Amino acid sequence: MNLSRRQTLVMGTAAAIFLPRMGWATATDNAIAAFTGGAEVAEATGLNLTAPEIAENGNTVPIEVDAPGAESIMILAAGNPTPSVGTFNFGPLAGSQAASTRIRLAGTQDVVAIAKMADGTFQRASQEVKVTIGGCGG
Repeated sequence: MNLSRRQTLVMGTAAAIFLPRMGWATATDNAIAAFTGGAEVAEATGLNLTAPEIAENGNTVPIEVDAPGAESIMILAAGNPTPSVGTFNFGPLAGSQAASTRIRLAGTQDVVAIAKMADGTFQRASQEVKVTIGGCGG
């Protein structure tokens, strides 16, 4: 099989674009599995994730999570090279199980929140955020 220089460049560019993204998806799945211990994650009924639909600047994207009755909430940016954003833990004396922060997004991607509820179940909410100027040099 003889490849022309053009075919080699196209294949190399495609590999450079898609192979790292496959690794990011795996990193997100691994982070969720580590947080849940492999338990089943249901779609959110008591977990609210609020993020803007469009963020002009990916350096500071405001998000809020609220899950009454949650013990902890993990936030992930699925498209970032390092998807873990943070985990909020709530003790029995917490007035509410809500948090807000600003996160950095490398580009348009899903922001994922996983909540561990007091009964040991897990819930998941996600929202796509379209970023016009990436926060990680993109």
